[in-house]
Formats: sequence, C-alpha cells, structure tokens
Amino acid sequence: AWARGRTVNARPRVFATRNLPGGALARLAQRVSLEVWPDPGAPAREALAAGARDAEGLLCLLTDRIDAALIKGCPRLRVISSCSVGLDHVDMEAATRRGIPVGYTPGVLAETTADLAFALLLAAARRIVEADGFLRQGRWTWERRWDPDGFLGRDVYGATLGVIGLGAIGRAVAARARGFGMRVLGWSRSLRELEGVEPVELSELLAEAQFVSVHVALTPETRGLLDAAALARMREDAILVNTARGGIVDEAALAAALRGGRLAAAALDVFAREPLDTASPLLDAPNLVLTPHIGSASVATRSRMAELAVENLVAGLEGRAMPRCANPDFADFAAG
Repeated sequence: AWARGRTVNARPRVFATRNLPGGALARLAQRVSLEVWPDPGAPAREALAAGARDAEGLLCLLTDRIDAALIKGCPRLRVISSCSVGLDHVDMEAATRRGIPVGYTPGVLAETTADLAFALLLAAARRIVEADGFLRQGRWTWERRWDPDGFLGRDVYGATLGVIGLGAIGRAVAARARGFGMRVLGWSRSLRELEGVEPVELSELLAEAQFVSVHVALTPETRGLLDAAALARMREDAILVNTARGGIVDEAALAAALRGGRLAAAALDVFAREPLDTASPLLDAPNLVLTPHIGSASVATRSRMAELAVENLVAGLEGRAMPRCANPDFADFAAG
C-alpha cells in the first residue's frame, strides 16, 4: 500500500509543475494519478496553489516558490520532490514542521556544470559572442577579412585559474584546467586540499589569478562575497566566471568594473534576480557573456535529474527513505 489507511489499488495524486526530459514522468504516471502543468513556462502562484491543493505529492522546480503559505494550503501534501540541487525556493522549516520530506537531486550535474563554466571561460577569453555578432551583422568585410588587432583575447593555456569553492563542481573545473596546462589556485571555506590545486587565501587568489571561477553555495556568509572591494583586488586583465548562484557577485559593482576597464571580461550564468531584470546594468556592460541559468542543461543530466526527482517522490509516497532527502533530520524518514 502507498500509506497507512489506503487501499492497495489507490493511486495518490501528484502534481508536477512542469514536463521533464526523458521518460521519468511517463513511468510515474503508471503508478500515481499524475497532473502535469501543461504550459511551457512555470505556473503562476495561483495556478501552482490550485494544482497542489489536493495533491499528496508535489514535483517542483527551483522556479516554484514552495513557501509556508502554499504548504499550509495543501492539507493532503505528504511529499515534496524538487528537480534541483538548490532548495532556496522551498521553505524547509515549514515542510519539516509538517513532517513532509523534501527530495532534491545533488550529485548529478557537477560535470555538466563544469563543462559550461569552462565553455564560458573560453567564450569570454576569446570573445566568441562578440565575434559571432560581428559576422552576423555583416561587418566582416573584404577590407576587414583579417585584422591583426581584431578580437584580441586572452590565452587560456598555461594561465592561472583561481577556483572559489572546491566542492564537486569546483573540483571538476580544476580537472579541466589541468588539461589546459593551467596553474590552479583554490580557496574554500572548509580549507579543503586537492591534488593539483594550490590552497591559498581568497585575497591571494583574487590578486594572482588571470581567470576566477565561482563555485561556492549561496549562504549568508557568501552573499556579496565578490563585492566592489573584492573585485578591486583582481587583476585588470582577469576574467570572472560565475555558474554558482546569483548574489555571490555584486552585479552593479561588476558592471562598473567592466565599464571602467578594471576587469577584462566576465561571464555569468546566474543572477541575483532571475529572470534578469531588463533594467539590469549588466545588459549594457562591455565584455560580458550572459546565459540564462543553463548549467545543468544537457539531455543526459536533465533526464537523470528527472529520474532522481521521481525516485525521491515515489519513495516518500511509499513510506520509504528517499535516495536524496534534504531535511536534516529526515535521512531515514518514512512518510505516512
């Protein structure tokens, strides 16, 4: 049976806030009464509340705000499973008070996000986006078919990379950097040591690295970690990459540093407010590559995230421990 008091054939109702890549939802539909939000975008607050109101299981994404009010309005809710690594969007305290286990999907996207971080590093270093636009705008003329001063970028091979945060993604970026013959400096709050990475203080990393890649979690301690003062410590020829979380880098200070020539370039996949505000100073800052939070966006990784999210959901509904449960005291929690 799914839970005490239910008949064996009863199917719990599950609301999924988005269709997901791969076949995980199709398999889930064979076991539960599944409703999937049909539109391509995230459901508005009212639609999310209506869809989840009578659900026993909620399968959500990081764009869905699962706060205390929404949880309170779902009296039958027993399980929350988020197809994400971060859980900033879920009120964990409210869920735990209700005895609701919350699943998430860590350990799946490290290599894929590291690929993007290095892709952004290369794109910023070699001015790929700028050169692409130059060609598409018809500016590559016969007279300018080869310009000795055109699109001069920065060498990556043999340069010094500073990795801020040496968790799974930071370590994966460091491994890629070694393949480019780079000297790798590393800083983490836990003082983690890693073969092939020179442990240094953050101030030293910022002062020496030609490339800086950010991979710490967003916490009260790391919010604003790279503020105007920290950016001022970086080399003028340095390039900053952030694929971790918005809020770690002071966006206004970064835009000002780029405009003032105090930083060579930057590339961001994450922002303090997502989607990025159309009035953001980043949008007209020079030498800046922007992508819309696509760190985990590969077919294989997003499909695996969906699989793990469904595994968490089913385990919780069946009263088993989730493969990946985020509630600190619920590692062996059995719902129901």
